[in-house]
Amino acid sequence: MYLIRRLRSRARDLAIPVLGLGVLVYIAYHAVNGDRGLLAWWQLSDQMDRTRAQLARTSAEVMRMEHRVGLMRPEKLDRDMLDERIRSILLLAHPRDLIIESKP
Repeated sequence: MYLIRRLRSRARDLAIPVLGLGVLVYIAYHAVNGDRGLLAWWQLSDQMDRTRAQLARTSAEVMRMEHRVGLMRPEKLDRDMLDERIRSILLLAHPRDLIIESKP
C-alpha cells in the first residue's frame, strides 16, 4: 500500500513537467516544420529571390523591346532598323550581302 501511494505521488510530481515538455516539443516542432515555420520561411525567401531575378530578366527584355519599337516610330525612324526588319520578315537579302546565321 505504501508503495502504491508513493508511486502515485511520484506520478503527480512528474505529470506537470512531462506535460510541459510535451507542449514545448510540440511548439518547437511546429516552429520548424509548420506551415509558417522556419523551413517554410526559407522556401518562401528562396522563391522570392528567384522571382526577383525573373522580374529583372523580364524587365530588361521589355526595355530592350521598347527600345527597338522606339527606333521604328515615324518621328525618329532608323533606316537600318527598318531595313533589318523588312529583310528578316520577308526573308530577303541583297545579292552582295554577307549572311551570317545565328541562333535566336
